[in-house]
Amino acid sequence: EVQLEESGGGLVQAGGSLRLSCAASGFTSDEDAIGWFRQAPGKEREGVSCIRSSDGTTYYADSVKGRFTISTDNAKNTVYLQMNGLKPENTAVYYCAAQQRRSDGKNWYSLNPCVGPYEYWGQGTQVNVSS
Repeated sequence: EVQLEESGGGLVQAGGSLRLSCAASGFTSDEDAIGWFRQAPGKEREGVSCIRSSDGTTYYADSVKGRFTISTDNAKNTVYLQMNGLKPENTAVYYCAAQQRRSDGKNWYSLNPCVGPYEYWGQGTQVNVSS
């Protein structure tokens, strides 16, 4: 069974940085994409950054491009989200999630691995950015 555990959230002032970590276990060849999503109070959950292992496609939401970086350490089975230049509007619960490979071998959307059903989710880590 796939398990995901996030860490690294906290309180930071605007302009500061945080690095989120997602420790993954139970992965098999069935898992293809992994990513970070967030949900702010009163808002829908949105994809922040995702990466597809089969072809290396990486996606960033427009609002975080140039400030956030997703990376993976396969030896440690860990995915990171480096967040720089944080803004108060980045305040949210951040979730790590993993997506299974489609049985037909196709991608849900070639340009954005955040698209499509994500079957596995972590418990989330709170990020608070003060102004």
